[in-house]
Formats: sequence, structure tokens, C-alpha cells
Amino acid sequence: MDYITIPRILIAGDRSSAGKTTVCTGLLGALRARGLEVQGFKVGLDYIDPGFHTLVSGRPSRNLDGFLMSPDVIKEIFIRGCEGADIAVIEGVRGLYEGLNYYDDVGSTAQIAKILHCPVILVIDAGSITRSVAAIVNGYKTFDPEVQLSGVILNNIGSERHGEKAELAVEKYTGLKVIGKVPRKSGLKISMRHLGLITATECRKGWNEYNGVLNGITKSVEEGIDTKMLLAVANAAPAIDEPKATIFTEQVEKRVRIAVAFDEAFNFYYQDTLDLLSLKGAELVYFSLIRDKNLPEAVDAVYIGGGFPEIYAAELSANRAMRKEIKDFYDGYGVIYAECGGLMYLMKQLEYKPLQGLRGRRAELHKDEGGSFEMCGVIKGSVRFEEKRVVNYVQGEIRKDCILGKRGSRFKGHEFHHSEIILEDPANVVFAYKMLRGEGIKDGMDGIISKNCLASFAHLHAASYTGLAENFVRSAGETRRNDF
Repeated sequence: MDYITIPRILIAGDRSSAGKTTVCTGLLGALRARGLEVQGFKVGLDYIDPGFHTLVSGRPSRNLDGFLMSPDVIKEIFIRGCEGADIAVIEGVRGLYEGLNYYDDVGSTAQIAKILHCPVILVIDAGSITRSVAAIVNGYKTFDPEVQLSGVILNNIGSERHGEKAELAVEKYTGLKVIGKVPRKSGLKISMRHLGLITATECRKGWNEYNGVLNGITKSVEEGIDTKMLLAVANAAPAIDEPKATIFTEQVEKRVRIAVAFDEAFNFYYQDTLDLLSLKGAELVYFSLIRDKNLPEAVDAVYIGGGFPEIYAAELSANRAMRKEIKDFYDGYGVIYAECGGLMYLMKQLEYKPLQGLRGRRAELHKDEGGSFEMCGVIKGSVRFEEKRVVNYVQGEIRKDCILGKRGSRFKGHEFHHSEIILEDPANVVFAYKMLRGEGIKDGMDGIISKNCLASFAHLHAASYTGLAENFVRSAGETRRNDF
């Protein structure tokens, strides 16, 4: 068995909103400023944070998920992602030990730390505590001895004296070093809005705002964290065994063109899914559903991922030329795959009003006044936004052959939305998926099939459901685009 040594650290939190994303983003910027090639990863099924990692590091960030992926696949993704990198920085999800269940670590940050034998740096929001920080650290340190807790970063420090007291308490009672103290600065919080403004390379509005926040975060991390100590921890990470590649295998000759909707409204894609589509023979061409008037030339399929179509509903609706282009492509039996936000764009109508009672990041997304907006009309019905939030890992079975697979195939994925699909003629809608875990669109069913279109609430990852890339490319090749 081959072994490979990759300097690495995992930035975990004691809870959600401990400051992991801010600290991780700052570290990526600080390490890159030292001349290092830094590879970012995110634990769990998250699109937002990897987007920040990618912008800061200059390398595509990737997701690692212990519910979706086997340990060998996690290692394969990790090792492949680190090619050419000097160090890997992995951002955890929620609290260190939070996962799918209360009785094991499946889907947790701790699970990934153990699979990759990765040193863990625990970020604690110490905003109103000092000596109690030591009690928290000891709890995390002893909860699972297989997790290598290697240092602490104290976030949200109010004063120099506050930081000193918390640091002394941690080092006295836990034996762990505090490698950083990050001050409380309200202007250095990242909102989901920042990513949405600049995801697409051609969309530069908001760059000055984002860049100012980014520079402030990087400076704060450089001043507050001992990067030499952090690098020493990363360099001490043991070698990991390199499994035989089973997912990312040989490159197939390009045989189809898939148009990928990618702009501030639609940018929820897993980098490894895009890579696997390419490896299976797809040439990916990117376009904007907001600004472009036509699909790219001679495409065989369209991929519309998730995003925030409700935030940009007015712009999407106003682009009648593109809505007609998508509808004509569908009418000509062009292959379309849409996930969540893409599903909403394909409906006849999008009805949106700002949700009430939201705070923090979620509130940032819902400042618009809303309204009723005409969409593509590919699927007869409307999408309506509700107070209820659906957040699930999902498992499903394909019950009807579709562009992504044959009847009987099973998959894992996730769903995350505030919306409800109102179908005009639900009795005659054909669903591809039966959800074995999760809600889906209606009565536990998901994946609406119409002609050569498949649209679902479920988000899939091609390294988990390995049939996705091969079947999508095959379907695109079997049904060539008509000339309109």
C-alpha cells in the first residue's frame, strides 16, 4: 500500500457560528500571502463556504462528507484535490461532533478528522467567557480520544486582558496551546450575500465591498494567529494510505457539450461533480441565465444547479429571451437536469415574499420585497416560499428510468429549501425518485420527468451517486439538440 504525506489542519468549531468560516477564510488568505499553494476543503454538503475558499485560495475547494462517501472515496478526493498544494485547510461543519445521529459520528467533522488522520484546531467563540473556555476544551478533548485535538483558536475576543485570561485558563487546565486570539470586529463577518455577488467571473459588482472584508479578515488572522505554530501542527500530520482510484479514473474523449448555468443566481455546484462530468466526456460551457440572451452554441444538454433564484427573480424574469431559449430547448427534447433552484426556474411562476423572523446569514438573503415572477414554464405550476425550512440528508431510489439512471438505482444526497412546489395537474406528473429519506416535492416523491428534463429538490454529488456523470453524458449524447 502506498502512503502520502500532506501537511494539513482541520478547523473545527465548538458549535455553529463559532467563526469557522471567517477564521478559515483568513487562514487561506494569510497562508497564500506567504507564498504557499493552499487547498481548501469543506466538511458536509455546503456550497457557500467552498465558494469563499475558492476565491481566496485560487484553487477549487472540495467537499468531504462521511454520509455520502466511503473512507476510501474521501481519501481519493482529498489526495486528488491536494495535487500541487503545499498545505490543506479543511473547514468543519457545525460543532466538531455534530453529525447525522446522536450515537455515532457519521456525517460529522470528527469522522473526517479520523479518516484523514488530521490534526484539529478548535475554534471557540469566547465572546463572554474566560475560564469556562478550558472546560469546553476539555470536554471536546476527552469526548473522542481518536480525534487529534492539537490547538485552540479563541474567537470574538473583546480585549487584550480578556484574551490573556482565556488563554492562560486553556493552557493551565487542558495542556493544549492557544495558537490564536481573533478580536471581535463586527465589520469582519462574511455574509452569504458576498458570495452571491461575485461567484461568476464576469460579475464584478460588489467586488470592492467583498475585497475590503476579505483583506480585513486576512489582516486580523495574520495579527491574531501564530501561523508558524499552525504550520508546525500541519507539518506534523502523519502519512495517510492512498487507496486505488475508483472514482476519478481515465479521461474519456470529449463527445458532448453541456451548458452549465453559472452566475450570481445559480452557483451551487460541487467541483468534483463538474470534474467527473468532464472526465466522462463532457465539455462544460458556462453561461448566465440573468445576462445571456442565448444558450451557448451547439450544446447537447443544460445543467441548472441550485442557488438563489428568488433573490434574482426580477432579473431572471426580465430576461425573456433566455427563458424562451430554455423552453424551446426543452420543447425540442433537449436534455435538461435541474436541482432545487434550477427546478424553481423551470416552473411557470415563482411567488416570493421575504420570510419573517429570520436572523443572521438567512436574514441577509431576504431583504428584497418579493412578488410574483414569470419563469420558464417548462413545468406547469408555481413555486411558493414558506416559513418552513427543509434541511435533510436524503436517500432515494430511481423508480422510473430517467436521464440520470435506470429503475432500481439508489442514491444519497441532500435537500435544503424554503419553497413548496404547487403543481397544476399533480395526478399526471411523472416522478423519477421515491425518497426513502427526506421529503422530496410531493408525497415523498421527487425528480419530475418531462420529456428529456429531470428536475428535483434533491442535490446529488457525482462521487456519491457514481451513475450521475456517466448517465448524464450518455443521455446528452443520445439526444442531440434540434436547430430552432
